[in-house]
Amino acid sequence: MGPIDQGVPGTVTMVCGTRPELIKLAPLIRVMGASATVVYTGQHYDTAMYHRIRQDIGRPGRFHELSVGGGTRGGQLGAAVAAVDELLARHPTRAVIVQGDTTSALAGALAANANDVPLVHVEAGLRSFDRAMPEEHNRVAIDHLADLCCAPTPLNHANLVAERVPEERIAVTGNTVVEALVTALPGRDEEAVVLAAHELERDGYVLATVHRPENVDDPVSLEAILRELNRLPLPVVLPLHPRTAKRVEAFGLTALLRPLKVVEPQAYPAFLALARCAAVVVSDSGGIQEEVSVLKRPVVVVRRSTERPEIEGTFGTLVPPGPRVRAEVLRWLDDVAGHRERLEHIPSPYGTGSPSARIAAALRRLVGGEPVHARQLSPERVVVPPPASRRPVAPVPHSSSSS
Repeated sequence: MGPIDQGVPGTVTMVCGTRPELIKLAPLIRVMGASATVVYTGQHYDTAMYHRIRQDIGRPGRFHELSVGGGTRGGQLGAAVAAVDELLARHPTRAVIVQGDTTSALAGALAANANDVPLVHVEAGLRSFDRAMPEEHNRVAIDHLADLCCAPTPLNHANLVAERVPEERIAVTGNTVVEALVTALPGRDEEAVVLAAHELERDGYVLATVHRPENVDDPVSLEAILRELNRLPLPVVLPLHPRTAKRVEAFGLTALLRPLKVVEPQAYPAFLALARCAAVVVSDSGGIQEEVSVLKRPVVVVRRSTERPEIEGTFGTLVPPGPRVRAEVLRWLDDVAGHRERLEHIPSPYGTGSPSARIAAALRRLVGGEPVHARQLSPERVVVPPPASRRPVAPVPHSSSSS
């Protein structure tokens, strides 16, 4: 498929501000080519993290940096809306695209609305039904502002319809994380280099990530998670998010990092290698919940709620900070090879092929004044080549958790 500007004069502007957003938008940037303008707000403003972000994406037609930086959520949102609003006024665009549920995504949506520019929401319709989660408010607001809601799964589509979002504004496209992952996934030789660099063996460690405010801004929750990771029988690799590092130091929890294999945030291909070779992943990340369904690895999701219940009971189990973290990890460790074999045969709920091409097709219809019908763009299921080894299928680990 050619660039989006074939039949669509002018550029399309993508507004984002975090590493996960850019990773998931990268396939769409490639599809749109030089017609893609990326506006990076600087919501993730850590220097090391930023350099890795830029390495993870291709080259859009234009790349604007706004340097919004930190501050309160309200202050950050206000500054981002004002900056994006000014940029849209100076650089007319055919549509604004935002991804996910971040402050930057909401800022892009509000600025698009203020400038009367069509809004496309990639990863629409996710719902945790947890009003204590700031992202829940963001994603609901963006969906109801959007002229085109690109829902990854039929469940996301159903959530939108239940909220009376008109069918003609919804397309079921799959999730671009599938493309991003397949493109970035290193080969076996590169994978071996990553493992050797960290002195790890395949299926011989646990990979953990923790960064969500509900976990790291609460000293009790953060301490509980770190203590549970310390109790696991395998080495634990912890790519330490800058936010988490600051909180660990502020709360006096540095000693709990010493038994762990703490590493810097990884470039996306290296992180995928670590995830694909881990016995179990422990994380509070939303994106990792999607990625394990393509990598065919289990994840213990340490959160009070999730907006991705599609993987619950198959690839993931949801647990709160505390003793259940270790208990659920041990369930997955009882037969690592068997669970790997079983998960290999479960399709990812997030599609296959090119979700970004479906999004681009829906966008062409939108700017051309045509309705977008969900059934026309329904994704196939994902098929990932199995590993070379084959072992008997193991039963599904039981979990009483719910989303």
